Amino acid sequence: MPEKSEQTEAAAAEHRNNRKTREGLVVSDKMDKTAVVAVIERVRHAKYGKFMMRTKRLYAHDETNDAHIGDKVRVMETRPLSKNKRWRVVEVVERAK
Repeated sequence: MPEKSEQTEAAAAEHRNNRKTREGLVVSDKMDKTAVVAVIERVRHAKYGKFMMRTKRLYAHDETNDAHIGDKVRVMETRPLSKNKRWRVVEVVERAK
């Protein structure tokens, strides 16, 4: 039996590695334990081929309220934590100047 539990743990850890990660800029930190992160993505236009900048605003869980406006952060996909929150702050890559 111990072998089976070890296999399921390994499978769970392997599944966890498939989560998306993004880097973005914190645009709001006014909520408690939540940061709004703007992620900029370069997308090629389907017809004209020009690259455009597309911005997504992600609500990320910040347990320690560590991220502040202007910080560059790395966020990772997670289970739904509230109506809009599906991401969590993994680390602050660069502090605001």
